[in-house]
Amino acid sequence: MKPLGAFKATAYCPCSRCCGRAGAKTCTGTVPRANHTISVDPRIVPMGSKLLIDGVVYTAEDQGSGVNGKKVDIFFNSHKEALRYGVKNVQVYLLQ
Repeated sequence: MKPLGAFKATAYCPCSRCCGRAGAKTCTGTVPRANHTISVDPRIVPMGSKLLIDGVVYTAEDQGSGVNGKKVDIFFNSHKEALRYGVKNVQVYLLQ
């Protein structure tokens, strides 16, 4: 496990407000899943990497125009859950 340091964490969901269109696939072609999919800046974290954040292991499967530098965007099932998560500063660890 390699510490990557502090990142700004935000949240998104499958709705059109978060993704531009409802039901969109990730940039890697997967269907995003809660407690699994995370959006990253591929210049910082390679696609397919496993990241440990707050005890949950996520897979870097997506990237977004607002995800730059040391920022991650965590996928949630609903807009309400994404809003509840809000914005946090988290420690990120690279597992693979």
